[in-house]
Amino acid sequence: MPLTAQTRNFLELNLTVFFMSTSGPFGKFIELPAPLTIELRALFAFLFLLIYCKIRKISFHISKRDIWPVLLTGVLMGVHLVAYFHALQLSNVAIGMLSLFTYPIMTAFLEPLFLKTTFRKSHLFLGSLVLLGIYFLVPDFGLENDSTIAIGFGLFSAFTYALRNLILKTKVDRYQGSTLMTYQMGIIGFLLLPTYIAYDISEIPQFIPALLGLILITTVIGHTMFINSFKNFSITTVSILSSVQPVYGILIGALFLKEIPGWSTILGGGLILTSVILESARSFK
Repeated sequence: MPLTAQTRNFLELNLTVFFMSTSGPFGKFIELPAPLTIELRALFAFLFLLIYCKIRKISFHISKRDIWPVLLTGVLMGVHLVAYFHALQLSNVAIGMLSLFTYPIMTAFLEPLFLKTTFRKSHLFLGSLVLLGIYFLVPDFGLENDSTIAIGFGLFSAFTYALRNLILKTKVDRYQGSTLMTYQMGIIGFLLLPTYIAYDISEIPQFIPALLGLILITTVIGHTMFINSFKNFSITTVSILSSVQPVYGILIGALFLKEIPGWSTILGGGLILTSVILESARSFK
């Protein structure tokens, strides 16, 4: 029985989410300063995407009215990535990824303001469910510990990510996701060029395997597919469906980093998965 377009889009989005969930584990393997890591990630992702677009003969043309919004999404993406990786370095995969995933509830509030869509009370409920799940996944709050600081960076990362996604939602009907990602990676790579002077680059070679995984699996494949998914779902729907990312990330972290989750982590992950299942059911109606 052939898959319907809706089912295919849903399966593609879930595969996208899995690819993107590798960012946390890869980020923990790479013990370089966050800005330097993101510079390397962006620069090489830009080169791979450039080659891909050339081979596929995908146009790089951006209309004059869209130049500044696309530039802004590049800046927002850069801030998001640096803040997120700093959160990972201060804590662990669970805290780093899950603090970022407050962005669905931020998106639920921001999307009606930015895109003039109808505010759904169900999105507020599902976003709150995600937030409750995160509550069970974080340790005791306190300004004296790194985990709390990491959560702060994660929340800031979530806000910039939500803004970037909302701006891109207005552009995906006119441009390929690979085109938009190429521009964003190029902008980030250019802005972070001073990191080669500011930081010691002698340790880069030992992290090349993890960097390649981060660049190819998470960024080139995952993020490009993620942008393309905006054509098939609302930004809030994509945000909530992608909230399963931390669960994948924690499982990968348990397998390869020996970061075994406790019962509170399992409970929090269960709440996040519940929100994903509910939103999946609604999106199929």
